[in-house]
Amino acid sequence: MSLAEKNIVISVCGSIAAYKIAHLTRLLVKEKANVQIIMTKEAAEFITPLTLSTLSNNPVLIDYYDAKTGEWNNHVQIGLEADLILIAPATANTLGKLANGICDSLLAAVYLSAKCPVFFAPAMDLDMWKHPATQNNIRLLISYGNILIPPGNGSLASGLVGEGRLAEPEEIFDFLINSISKPLPLKGKRALVTAGPTYEAIDPVRFIGNHSSGKMGYALAEQLGKLGAQVTLISGPTALKTPENVTRIDITSAQDMLHAVEEYYSKSDIMVMSAAVADYTPTEVATQKIKKNEETFSISLKKTIDILATIGTRKTENQLLIGFALETNNEIENAKGKLARKNLDFIVLNSMQDKGAGFATDTNKITIIDNKGHILEYPLKSKDDVAKDICNLIVHHPILKQK
Repeated sequence: MSLAEKNIVISVCGSIAAYKIAHLTRLLVKEKANVQIIMTKEAAEFITPLTLSTLSNNPVLIDYYDAKTGEWNNHVQIGLEADLILIAPATANTLGKLANGICDSLLAAVYLSAKCPVFFAPAMDLDMWKHPATQNNIRLLISYGNILIPPGNGSLASGLVGEGRLAEPEEIFDFLINSISKPLPLKGKRALVTAGPTYEAIDPVRFIGNHSSGKMGYALAEQLGKLGAQVTLISGPTALKTPENVTRIDITSAQDMLHAVEEYYSKSDIMVMSAAVADYTPTEVATQKIKKNEETFSISLKKTIDILATIGTRKTENQLLIGFALETNNEIENAKGKLARKNLDFIVLNSMQDKGAGFATDTNKITIIDNKGHILEYPLKSKDDVAKDICNLIVHHPILKQK
């Protein structure tokens, strides 16, 4: 696949490495791509807008509007029309702003409006690149779905030698070509997803259940399928439609779900356990409908087997296991405890304190904690977008990369 006829936005930041964008622009235009350059004011101190405008055959954009003509540069339209956005050279300053949603330039506004893949190619001195703040911003940007073009190793403007120099134009060009041409990132992987509630029978017509709709698990199964995984969805009772190219197995009780998970988990590379499984089930199930004869009524309950903990003790070093935690208090502490006890690679935390999150909604607000102690907080989003965020972390997880 080529870049011909693709709308490519190159966002240039203030770095000595900005001179490389001239050659990159020539490569892209030669490929017949439509290149739109956006620059920060600082970038214009390193390479002139006239140079890049001439090479790209398009006016270079710096401000939201032209003070002389009053013409507005519509950042929303630019972001929506782009087939891909490349931020290069991406300075430590700009990386920090984009990672934290600070919108103080046309470049940042276009980035925040984008619906297309966003690539970023950092350029900075060695110590700046290695600083924990920079590395944390890199992790945040990747967690949002952006794609890192790693910096090169060599002589830097400061005289130091090491990581931090902008990748060469030919390397960036090849990276873009390979990225849009490569197969789906989870092709060949097998994913197991659990979703929905379980119903624990009291008698032939009554049960103990919960309010889980299964929407989050179904969104995850759908997104994993779109990324190329072979998905098995083990679902509690729900009226949701089975996603395309997903194999669905219907269960009712916690015991049913345990049996189904035990059948499929060993064949799975990815296990996403999002079902709201009952913690207790009746000790005995009445064979006939219980009559309403008494003023008070009690049911003896016993613990169900903890499916997530069971799989956590059995998973191999090549399997990725993700759990969910719905908490009402001490959310982070409780989620961290569950993460450790159940041998998870990361856990997705929902808080019942967050409006619009939790059961039976079309939105969710999550915090993800991994087994290295990193915590990522996300704003309220649709469950489809939340699924994309979770799957982005799955795609980039080292366990899958090493296989």
